[in-house]
Amino acid sequence: MVLDEPGRPLHAAELPDPEPGPGELLLDIQACGVCRTDLHIRDGEVRGSKLPVVPGHQIVASVLAAGDGAQHEPGARVGVPWLGWTDGTCRFCTSGRENLCEHAQFTGLDRDGGYATLAVADARFAFALPDGFGDLEAAPLLCAGLIGHRALRMTGDAQRLGLYGFGASAHIICQVARYQGRRVFAFTRADDTASQAFALELGCEWAGDALGSPPEPLDAAIIFAPAGELVPAALRAVDRAGIVVCAGIHMTDIPSFPYEILWEERVLRSVANLTREDALEFLDLAPRVPVRTHVTTFALDDAEAALSAVRSGALEGAAVLIP
Repeated sequence: MVLDEPGRPLHAAELPDPEPGPGELLLDIQACGVCRTDLHIRDGEVRGSKLPVVPGHQIVASVLAAGDGAQHEPGARVGVPWLGWTDGTCRFCTSGRENLCEHAQFTGLDRDGGYATLAVADARFAFALPDGFGDLEAAPLLCAGLIGHRALRMTGDAQRLGLYGFGASAHIICQVARYQGRRVFAFTRADDTASQAFALELGCEWAGDALGSPPEPLDAAIIFAPAGELVPAALRAVDRAGIVVCAGIHMTDIPSFPYEILWEERVLRSVANLTREDALEFLDLAPRVPVRTHVTTFALDDAEAALSAVRSGALEGAAVLIP
């Protein structure tokens, strides 16, 4: 499925078969997770360097061929995430912050992604997937899990953790946080009783209105929903020295708020992209939790329906496309 112009629906297209260059892999795609970032790209809220582009950055695939210098062998099962290429030489790459690379290329934005049957990926950013996860179950680990895990690390040792927006990322990170012994509180739209019940099933001790107050102050909150009005709500919900992490790549404008809800050493920060270290760490952790992803599958030709389901919040867990 191809996006020719932001704001237009995805459509099928006859594309030439890709060929791997040096250090690249030709991949036979088995599954691709659907991320809210794909929706932002489709709607034109996030724009890259390439059009037309094949979206999708939670790719589970087997290696068909490897270019010179690529480390994976044909037949290996790999996962390809959002960060698809870095220059390795800029000041961010050389200081352990490749997620902020000045010339980074992102899968499904600057490089053709996984809403397809074949793809080419930089072998440096293709990761062996853990045993115990089928192709469908592994796909959401590659963004919902990875970005959620990076956001969770930004909360330090917070014990009382709020998750705003209980979708693909939150349903994974809730499980990780519970494994770490944290107490988890889920925040959804006030009338979304289905998501609240799902959160309680996964170990949250409370679930309720995202614009309301939790039963007690939080030590940290992660905002997964792309709604700027949740930032003041989360700042009000956290205790002194509390941390609020914005985990998405796009968010609606944050409304003005009184300084008093930021005062007392509260911290507001964002998370951008991921590093290869993040990927290796989380893919090692996931089977030990063990994380259990909940997925709804869609045929590749139904990519627009999958994006609509993500937009409406009608899914439990994550959507995954099957070629």
